[in-house]
Amino acid sequence: MKTYEFSIEKFKNVTFKTGLSLVILLLISSCSFSQDKDLGVFHFEEEVIDYGTIAQNDDGVRTFTFTNRGRAPIVISKVKTSCGCTVPTYPKQAILPGETASIDIKYATNRIGAFSKTITVFSNADEPQKKLRIKGTVINKPNRL
Repeated sequence: MKTYEFSIEKFKNVTFKTGLSLVILLLISSCSFSQDKDLGVFHFEEEVIDYGTIAQNDDGVRTFTFTNRGRAPIVISKVKTSCGCTVPTYPKQAILPGETASIDIKYATNRIGAFSKTITVFSNADEPQKKLRIKGTVINKPNRL
């Protein structure tokens, strides 16, 4: 008759390996599920708009154009600016995959001097908070005689 030797140390080692394998398997499966999620993806033509040097009270409106390169509609919930001198206008309807839309930014050019402002776009896209920027310098408008 064959005798079997039971060792608690062998049992602990097997239990640890099994538990570790389960944890690794759970991590891998949760990563693969998160990658399968369909989301909208912003693709901006430019993320920084440089006004350059502009005259005081000139047109301060510039446009950020983007395309949804994802597999789900993008809905912009709000656009927040770093200053009240910068006013955004953005689409309220969903931007479907493949569609192009724009966000207009109006900077108050009545203020003289250099500026750099941040615009944060809040949405359901893969990047829920997208940062854009405008910059430039406003100079005195020359007097006409």
